[in-house]
Amino acid sequence: MAGQEFQMLVESGILHQVEEIVVQSHRNLYLKQGKEWSPPVAYRWLRYEDPVPVERLLEGVKRLAGWGGKFNPEAVEKACAEASKRGFSY
Repeated sequence: MAGQEFQMLVESGILHQVEEIVVQSHRNLYLKQGKEWSPPVAYRWLRYEDPVPVERLLEGVKRLAGWGGKFNPEAVEKACAEASKRGFSY
C-alpha cells in the first residue's frame, strides 16, 4: 500500500480504514496496560504528522504486533478486501 498513489488511498477511504484499525489496536493495548489513552496520544505515538503516513502506519503495526497488540480481524479483512477491489496491493 505504501507505493500507491497517496491521493487514491485517501479518496478511496482505504487509508482511513487502516488508520482506524491501528489506532483502535493502540487504544486497546494502552487500556489493557492501564495507561491513559486519547486519540492525540496515538497520533503522537505514530508520529503521524510525518509526510509519509502510510509508512508510519506500517511501523505502528509492526511495533504493536511486537508488543502483543491485537487487530480486529473483521476490520482488517474488510480493509484488505476493499483495497484489493480497488486494485491496491498490500
